[in-house]
Amino acid sequence: MSNTTTVNTPSGQPLGISHTPSKTAQRLDKCKAEGRPAFIGYLPLGFPNPEYSPRAFETLVKHGVDIVEVGLPYTDPVMDGPVIQAASRLALEAGERIADTFEAVEAVANAGGVPLLMGYWNLIFHYGVERFATDLANAGGAGIITPDLIPDESGEWIESSDRHGLDRVYLVAPDSTDERLKAVARNYRGFVYAASRMGVTGERESISATPEHLVERVRKAGAEHVCVGIGVSTPEQAREVGSYADGVIVGSALVHTLLDESGEAICDPEQGLKALAAKTEELTEGVRTARK
Repeated sequence: MSNTTTVNTPSGQPLGISHTPSKTAQRLDKCKAEGRPAFIGYLPLGFPNPEYSPRAFETLVKHGVDIVEVGLPYTDPVMDGPVIQAASRLALEAGERIADTFEAVEAVANAGGVPLLMGYWNLIFHYGVERFATDLANAGGAGIITPDLIPDESGEWIESSDRHGLDRVYLVAPDSTDERLKAVARNYRGFVYAASRMGVTGERESISATPEHLVERVRKAGAEHVCVGIGVSTPEQAREVGSYADGVIVGSALVHTLLDESGEAICDPEQGLKALAAKTEELTEGVRTARK
């Protein structure tokens, strides 16, 4: 690791703090300078299968995604709806493991996207927080979205992420208190993930006015960058959310293109990649015309 300064922690132990700028914040600022929000796309690692997974991530970047969420498949995905649950199951059945994460991160970075992990904390905790942060930083990763970790319980992660210059993305919801929003705003790095509604991920026919109000509250609490996800699945919805958020996050609608009607991986992966590319381009058009 380079570009660090050593300081003392309250415990008296030395702590090297990286001064590496936030990769996600830099990309959000670049998009803002271009007069548009960022497009943040999600796919699980190892989906639709280990062979095609790197190409799926590259397809997202090639067709307009700015920041790629690399999802860590998990057996108990409490935040995810049926589409992402099905994709994660397929990835786990194919033998995908957390150690494979870093090759996917490198693939996204080499394609020109910003690789950001989305993972449940139990996986990272058992891998080893400092070990995971070291491997992620060495692979070129930007940081981690932690849907089940709150700032109050993030001491070890805050220390490791500061040491390696990694982003900490926490979630807030429409029912988050002002005190919770302030705690997130004090401790995040990169952006704050504003859930458009309560419940699990999944495609919806409409987006309510709730997330716009939540974005206003998070900014008032002190956060500079706020991105909105959960429920965005059409170009119209992407355009609507992108009119007020710094980034538009899409997961299930992209994952859906690689599944058949029974929830299994599409039989012809090449056709799946074409469908993924087409859906990505549709949503990119919505995101990039949000402020015109």
